[in-house]
Amino acid sequence: MAKKTAKTNAMRILDRAGISYQTYTYESEDGVIDGISVAEKLNQPLSQVFKTLVTVGHSGEYHVFVIPVAAELDLKAAAKAVGEKSVEMIPVKEINRVTGYIRGGCSPIGMKKQYATCVDKSCLNQDTIIFSGGKIGFQIEMKPQELLELVAGTTSDITVR
Repeated sequence: MAKKTAKTNAMRILDRAGISYQTYTYESEDGVIDGISVAEKLNQPLSQVFKTLVTVGHSGEYHVFVIPVAAELDLKAAAKAVGEKSVEMIPVKEINRVTGYIRGGCSPIGMKKQYATCVDKSCLNQDTIIFSGGKIGFQIEMKPQELLELVAGTTSDITVR
């Protein structure tokens, strides 16, 4: 895999915080950038690769959920985890306005604002997790506890079982 030397905003934030991480790059010109395909391109287990989802709650507040790529967000459990009556996915066309990222390159690190972030509890079963580096074609691997500390995140069972 060719090494891309560019740093994303998420990587610069990790560097400034002195947090250890590893980066991966993958070929994205084929347009196949869904989480499962990315995990396969990186030859990494689906349980270790996570995707970042952005929702809006009944209150109008935005919430970020980070879940395994092969899982589906349980909207009721997610709402409960962040103290909302309900949450729904934001429209794709709003991702950039809300986060500063684009679909497929949305990282839980370095959004325009630090939104309440909840990571699926399964992350605690992994030594490290892999998630978007903030740009399509880039992934970051780091310890889940360090991610949680950096984004002031919580964990909960938020996927459909």
